Amino acid sequence: METKTIEIKTDVIQLDQLLKWAGIIESGGQIKFLLEEKRIKLNGIIETAKRRKIHADDVIEIIDEGIWKVVKQGE
Repeated sequence: METKTIEIKTDVIQLDQLLKWAGIIESGGQIKFLLEEKRIKLNGIIETAKRRKIHADDVIEIIDEGIWKVVKQGE
């Protein structure tokens, strides 16, 4: 599966905010189901917290959806 990139303007962003901002999910409520189904991985580890702090160079995988690498805008 091809890894896509998501650019962020800040040093840190919450997982739920990132997924909404990038258009991966439509609402914050959707992340609850993805977490409960253990479909989100952060840097290869199953994620359980919707407000986990995400930094540049983190890799998010949503099983059966895609893989995204977070990069800081301008770097």
